[in-house]
Amino acid sequence: MMYGFVFILMMIICRLGYLWAADRFCRKYLEISQSREMVWLALLLGGDILFRILQENFAALPNLLFTAGWHVIMIGLVVVLFGGETERKLLTASILTTVTTLTGMFFISLLSCLVLVWKHAWHHMPAPLIEAGEGELLVCGVQLAEMLVVYLLSGWRISFMEQENVSEGLKKGYAVLAIPLFVITLVIDVANWGASHGVMVRSGGNMGLYYDQIFSNMEFLILTALFLFAVGFYLYGLDKIYLEQKKSSRYQAQIAAYQMLEEQYSQAERLRHDMKNHVIALSGLLEIRDWEKLTEYLDNMRESGGIGKGEEATGNRAVDALLYQKRQTAQSRQIRWECDVQIPKSCPIHDFDLCVLFGNILDNAVEACERMGHGGLSRQTDDTERERFIHMQARTVKRCFLLEVSNSVCPEEGSGGKPARKGRAEGWRTHGTEGPGKKDVKRQGIGLINVRDMVRRYDGVFGMEFQEGVFSISILIPLEEKSEKREEESEGQRSRT
Repeated sequence: MMYGFVFILMMIICRLGYLWAADRFCRKYLEISQSREMVWLALLLGGDILFRILQENFAALPNLLFTAGWHVIMIGLVVVLFGGETERKLLTASILTTVTTLTGMFFISLLSCLVLVWKHAWHHMPAPLIEAGEGELLVCGVQLAEMLVVYLLSGWRISFMEQENVSEGLKKGYAVLAIPLFVITLVIDVANWGASHGVMVRSGGNMGLYYDQIFSNMEFLILTALFLFAVGFYLYGLDKIYLEQKKSSRYQAQIAAYQMLEEQYSQAERLRHDMKNHVIALSGLLEIRDWEKLTEYLDNMRESGGIGKGEEATGNRAVDALLYQKRQTAQSRQIRWECDVQIPKSCPIHDFDLCVLFGNILDNAVEACERMGHGGLSRQTDDTERERFIHMQARTVKRCFLLEVSNSVCPEEGSGGKPARKGRAEGWRTHGTEGPGKKDVKRQGIGLINVRDMVRRYDGVFGMEFQEGVFSISILIPLEEKSEKREEESEGQRSRT
């Protein structure tokens, strides 16, 4: 009696651990209120206990019926109780169900083999069997393994599932991506049902029950290991493809913007070239005091040439045009703009890469300032007001190009971040008491990937810092001539985009 109570208690503890890990995984990609979360956990635990009771009392029914029914209930609870797109919920539930099923079958086969080998070799049993008590302990061990695997899975970032605003095409893609996972789960369930009804890998009948059990468990061990590898490779490959496509689309957008800015700058150059004729025309209108035509003429000049586009004067036409556009965006959103950028004439960094560098950093800065509120000021929790600003400077320091950009951010966006390890190009070097928050890093992820790749190609280093509501990024790139190999690598990257 005491043994049965202890076993039930162990089962409940192990199951609660797994449910906690499953809840953590689902909350990473889906939304749920606290009240619904409690209902979700209670229904899963109660449903699991109910199904086990039904299995014991209706042993004549196929085990496949209970297994498939439990999967349907788990997926249904995710779809009903969690928020978000139905397709995303289906994909999340399919990943959870498939990984749990494969992990359970893998470890039950592994542990069964170990127990059989131990009893055969240590206790010299010619035909050992797994007894009821041993089976119960194995089930507890399997549930602990499921909890650990799902917990580790929740720490793995699947980028294509983290998008907040999902297009219709991506929604349909979620549902399609879930189909192979459901198929794998079904195959494993059918194979398990077959094994429970005597469909086993046998030794030919002349090696005995012990080896028949070993061969059958090894069959499931190999099958589930291959499936786990396939699922991991499937998700990893999808994630890499998504990130590469995202980077490529970002590059394409930057190329289009770069070409547009070059065209606008050329128009301004043509306007300045014709300035002599315009001055003569304006002088004539001024002499006859035709104010209406004078005003109309000036408006036409402003529209066609974009007066003021050369205010940045960095020494690089493409960067001048880009900074002009970003300055206009910042000022239209009442963000204070301070810019002091000087690019050396012998700078080995390609114009396209400079636009990638400045564009991504400034896009993130503008977005961070916008999240602080409107009106140019952000109200903090202590009833003080903070100004939204972007400050940027770039100059040559000891034969290196130094770029420093700082901007105001919401104080809460810096909480909870972990200091990142130092590294060359791809390392995030942080200072201060707190690092960038997880949500902020997710928003900036693709832009920072582009910056990281660009800095890496030029053998540069950079670091990030959050301190007292100010986020700063510093980049240092050597100005020595790049080697022919690195030049070819950079050109190849641009040609692929």
